[in-house]
This record gives sequence, C-alpha cells and structure tokens, in this order.
Amino acid sequence: MDALVVYESMYGNTRAIAEAIADGLGGAPLRSVNDASEPEADLLVVGGPTHMHGLATSGSRKMAAEAVKEDGHGELVPGATDGPGLRHWLRDLPKTGGGRAATFDTRLDRSAALTGSAARGIARRLRRRGYEVVGSESFLVEDAEGPLEDGELDRARAWGAELAKADA
Repeated sequence: MDALVVYESMYGNTRAIAEAIADGLGGAPLRSVNDASEPEADLLVVGGPTHMHGLATSGSRKMAAEAVKEDGHGELVPGATDGPGLRHWLRDLPKTGGGRAATFDTRLDRSAALTGSAARGIARRLRRRGYEVVGSESFLVEDAEGPLEDGELDRARAWGAELAKADA
C-alpha cells in the first residue's frame, strides 16, 4: 500500500501525531501542507489542528502567533503561519475518481460538541474532491498549545497500523 500523510501544525503537536501515524503506516512519506504537492498515493491521510471549532484559517493562525508573542505560551513551528494552509490546499486538490483517504485532528480533551473537529471539515472537503473517507480520528492535547495527552502518540501509531491493515 502506498500512503502519504499531509498535515498542518502550529505548535508541533499535530506534526508529532502525523509522524506517529506515518510510522504506523510502515514509514509512509510525510509532508507539511506547505511542502505538499498533488498527492499520488493509494491512501491519503490528512490532518490539522482544530481552531475555533474547525479547520485553521489564516486569521486563526495569526491569532495563535500573536498569542505566543503576547503570552509567551507555546512555541510556533517554523513556517506555521506561512503559506495558504490546509483549507486552501484541500480546495485546490484535484478531483479524483476513487481515491481513499483518512482524516485526523488535534483538539482539546473536551467533547467534540464543545471543541469542534478539524477532521470533520477535512473529511467533508475530501469527499467533495471524490475521496472515500475510510477513517477519522481526533488526538487530544492538554491545552491549546499542547502538550499532547499521555498515550496519544502510541494511539496515533496504532491507528496508522490499523489503516495500513484495512488498506492492504
């Protein structure tokens, strides 16, 4: 199975989850959305942080950067506010006639009804592009800037392995 993991990350938590998923997929290639081009894979796995109940926007990325400057909490991933982000990458993704995809996000450890879920918005956009979404998962952070909850990297690795088995 040929898989590709594409992610957007502000504080590094989503990147860490993406790395663990790629590892669980057997060492799948990993691309930041800023470095991702047109995907060519049997399984496209796409994820990002949940901002204000959904996918990050240029405004929410700027607000996060300002919060880091003002509060000194967290540290931004280099290039986190560069480029158009995941929302635009998905919009510009070519339509497919049967691609398979899975989605993930990072969000606060609260009910998804309260926090929202970027994975849902990613899945909806992928379906519009013709992908069959075969899985969706949320991975939890303790606070907006992180860190990840204990055990989330292991859970992400296991989820990647499940996706690999299901797609084999």
